[in-house]
Amino acid sequence: MEKRNKTRVILFPLPLQGCINPMLQLAKILYSRGFSITIIHTLFNAPKRSDHPLFTFLQIPDGLSETQKQSRDVLLQLTLLNNNCENPLRECLTKLIKGSETEEGGEISCLIDDSGWVFTQSVAESFNLPRFVLCAYKFTFFLRHLLVPQLRREGFLPFPDSEAEDSVPTFQPLRKKDLARIMGNKDQAEPLDDYLFKILETTKPASGLIVMSCEELDRDSLSESHKVFTFPIYPIGPPHIHDVPASSSSLFEPDQSCIPWLNTRETRSVIYVSLGSIVTITESQFLEIACGLRQTNLSFLWVVRPGSVQGRDWIESLPSGFMDGKGKIIRIVWAPQLDVLAHRATGGFLTHNGWNSTLESICEGVPMISLPFVWDQLLNARFVSDVWRIGIHLEGRIERREIERAVTRLMVEPEGEEIRERVNVLRDEVRRSVQRGGSSSRYLDELVDRITSF
Repeated sequence: MEKRNKTRVILFPLPLQGCINPMLQLAKILYSRGFSITIIHTLFNAPKRSDHPLFTFLQIPDGLSETQKQSRDVLLQLTLLNNNCENPLRECLTKLIKGSETEEGGEISCLIDDSGWVFTQSVAESFNLPRFVLCAYKFTFFLRHLLVPQLRREGFLPFPDSEAEDSVPTFQPLRKKDLARIMGNKDQAEPLDDYLFKILETTKPASGLIVMSCEELDRDSLSESHKVFTFPIYPIGPPHIHDVPASSSSLFEPDQSCIPWLNTRETRSVIYVSLGSIVTITESQFLEIACGLRQTNLSFLWVVRPGSVQGRDWIESLPSGFMDGKGKIIRIVWAPQLDVLAHRATGGFLTHNGWNSTLESICEGVPMISLPFVWDQLLNARFVSDVWRIGIHLEGRIERREIERAVTRLMVEPEGEEIRERVNVLRDEVRRSVQRGGSSSRYLDELVDRITSF
């Protein structure tokens, strides 16, 4: 831990679990480099302050109703948050800057916020405050998804069924059927394109882009970034394996009740199943996954988030005697995923391939079965199966036979051992990136120097 200086960094996370985690991890990294940290956050999905006693937290109103907070329409939530939070953020920064000359406050160096905030560049400029944008996605996705409006204008969709498996030259390694899911339906087209255009236009004038990936995972896209952005880019990830004091970055308290059960399992014998913090599945899909897992006759640990299965209580859907088998299905708000993936018993991960989960699995050398649903998950899954070849893609088929076959291939057959060898090689490369002299470590040094220079 470096000596604390008077330079204060302001962080403003987007209040989604997949965005809050990386921002809090970045805060810990910067704190370990001597900066004082202030986190401005919304009432919606407020981070747990007691987990981070060394940071200063300031809450602003977000104007969301209870109905809007419960909405499954993420684009609607993002639009409302951007409409509602500009004035509260401006007022909060005004108070902070007025008090920044005090010994306790410390001089404010810059604002770091998520790329999903599209009003913060103008706010930062009004205070003459340098702004850095945090990219919580794989950089390839961040760079390419900004092209979606252009692809739509060029009439890329619709396409004949015979072309569904064709690759997308400007969005490699996506297939056309993947891109169709990213681009959304006609009703979503205009608001999505407008939002993506605003992200691009408000990112370009920033002082830099902080990327939660590393050269080892995003080299090609990083080398092309100069075609879109003229500012410095700092790929400093994966953030969770930097040498900083451990503390939870989750919105929720991780439930450790599954660890004793894992302790009773043999090494690399368990397939871990988790579909993230946003995805919901139907009761029928739930049953197909459950029955497919049971038919493998292998041990599995499936974390089911309350509300993630549509319809009636999921446990009522299970066949009689289902819970007496080798598997364990637990209903908890949040699992200790890092602990589960690092556990000696975990041999595979059936995942939605959110970027945080994908990074965590790579860093622990756990091969994956990919079941992506939305947005960047679709691209991450293609990298896992087609580029890095460290997992098996279900191709969206939520059928018990497909689940059983994929798990068996990964956990039992020789193909699984080959996949495991590749993910272990990639794990070692990625972990070296954050060590002294590694690519992420060097970029972090550059970022620290840049922030200090303001």
